Amino acid sequence: MDWALVFRAVNLLALVAWTALILLPRWPALLSAILYLGVGLLCLVYAVALIGVVSGLIPNTGGGGADFTTIPGIRAIFASDGGVTIGWTHYLAFDLFAGLWIARDADAKNISRFIQAPILFATLMAGPIGLGIWLLAREPAARRQGRFR
Repeated sequence: MDWALVFRAVNLLALVAWTALILLPRWPALLSAILYLGVGLLCLVYAVALIGVVSGLIPNTGGGGADFTTIPGIRAIFASDGGVTIGWTHYLAFDLFAGLWIARDADAKNISRFIQAPILFATLMAGPIGLGIWLLAREPAARRQGRFR
């Protein structure tokens, strides 16, 4: 398995999706494409790679077993190119999903794209930080609308 190729491919896919989400008009077809062709494909790559490695169908030399209960176990999982690529794809999928939710929620609350852009960029670069910023920023808009949607 050429993990470097998979790593480059998922990064390119995520970059294209994030660029579209931040810069392009938010047509329903574009949002659906980001959801299904962006997030969905990242999820598919993640699932195939993870199941393939765990089942032994895809060779993954250098990494340890799937011990998610200890720091040394997690370190061993990420000690291979396959483990790093699978973990990174996990981050990319969830961060893009969070970014898509933020964008849709912000549009529904009539939040300016100029305010959205740095929050979405923060979500791209450090998912939980961007999501946390959005959760704080959305509160006044949600209260002005008189509901939490």
